[in-house]
Amino acid sequence: MTARRIATALILAVTFFCATTVSLPAGQTAAKKRALVVWGGWEGHQPKQTVDVFVPWLKEQGFDVELSNSLDAYRDPAKMKGLALVVQAWTMGQLTPEQEKGLLEAVRGGTGLAGWHGGLADSFRANPEYEFMVGGSWAAHPGGSVDYEVNITRRDDPITRGLADFGMKSEQYYMLVDPNVEVLATTTFRGAAAKAAPWIEGAVMPVVWKKLYGKGRVFNTTLGHAASDFDVPQAREIVKRGLLWAARVEGAGDDPKPTNPYARKIEN
Repeated sequence: MTARRIATALILAVTFFCATTVSLPAGQTAAKKRALVVWGGWEGHQPKQTVDVFVPWLKEQGFDVELSNSLDAYRDPAKMKGLALVVQAWTMGQLTPEQEKGLLEAVRGGTGLAGWHGGLADSFRANPEYEFMVGGSWAAHPGGSVDYEVNITRRDDPITRGLADFGMKSEQYYMLVDPNVEVLATTTFRGAAAKAAPWIEGAVMPVVWKKLYGKGRVFNTTLGHAASDFDVPQAREIVKRGLLWAARVEGAGDDPKPTNPYARKIEN
């Protein structure tokens, strides 16, 4: 192979890598942004194993990361003050009024919130204000673990840019979703899931979204039933980018621009 061909091959490889992976630009760090990672709740969602997928990477990006397996972390004003990011992996728990107040106030004040699957969108079923903040809540996963496709709907957004549609073998979440979120990826209920609940066949459901709550950015994906879900490169990459976006890292993307799907359309 000639030197020119070798150089061309290297350029193509670097271009592909840059289009499909994310990290901070060379020489830039997260300026020691503080991140609190809270895990616990139902063990079936492997909370510790899933956060362990991303905590080392957050540290590599320059974050000062603190882990807690207690929701009382939200009650600590000193801990919550100045956080850039809260990453939560806690399914089917109960928030005390003091814990909820600490989390809501932090996000309203500008702290980012990010998570996946039931660890964010099926965390506290008795707390409607929490669900209002997240922008959606779990309703069902017909058929259990099924084969399904994730379709990227916003290819210009930094969280999904350069990523192709991809397949999953996991729980396909049917969600109750705030129409004011900005949806970046969806899934359509077909196959085994639709066979288990025929009335939802063809339903298109958000898989990745972002939104604001007060001054805080909120990122959610329904992927991530188990740590092995993040063996799928696109699933892992979407979460990495979502974490940076929620923490307002420079270059990770702008505030969301939601389009209300229920807005009245007047036909001529």
